[in-house]
Amino acid sequence: MENKEIFYHGSSCLFDKFDLSHALEGDGKIKFGYGVYVTSCYRSAAHYSACNENSDENYVYTVEVPAIGEDNFIAYGEPVKTEVLMRARNVLHLDIPEEVAGNGKDFRKFLAKQLSGKTDFSGEKAASEFLSSIGVDFIMWPYNWKNPAAGTNRAIFDAGKVKILRTDRVLVDSRKRFVEGSEMPVFIAPANFQDRYIHD
Repeated sequence: MENKEIFYHGSSCLFDKFDLSHALEGDGKIKFGYGVYVTSCYRSAAHYSACNENSDENYVYTVEVPAIGEDNFIAYGEPVKTEVLMRARNVLHLDIPEEVAGNGKDFRKFLAKQLSGKTDFSGEKAASEFLSSIGVDFIMWPYNWKNPAAGTNRAIFDAGKVKILRTDRVLVDSRKRFVEGSEMPVFIAPANFQDRYIHD
């Protein structure tokens, strides 16, 4: 699994591949950018599977996503890698303010505004597609802001880079918390996946 990591995605819908034309159909938000939202925490994915108030189905997808590389990501609250800034400048032919370069969130918003004139859905989509075009695979942030070391969430900009390895139907309680041991496989990818499947 060179250059890949295992993450999880929660949804009320059953599907066999990710398609960003369905963005906003989960909780109706793209607060962290336009992309496929994944988390390193299985329980957190189960929680998000219950965000659609119109469904009582809950699925957790175990997925393979691009691993963190030298310059293939931006991060909330962290300076943007110099190489990413250089690639963006070379394509856009504009200066990127220092305060924008100091935070991945601000950089993403800056790109949205520059590319579309807006920071709404269309701007976020334009920013994500641009970042993907210059080799940036995702934006990441802690899934637990009080304990950043606990793991991360990511928005993967290119749905084609998210491979489904396993799908579980799960149960959540009235507070949208994962019911331990409730997972029931709906789909398991062939080949050597069983040896790699581990969740906390």
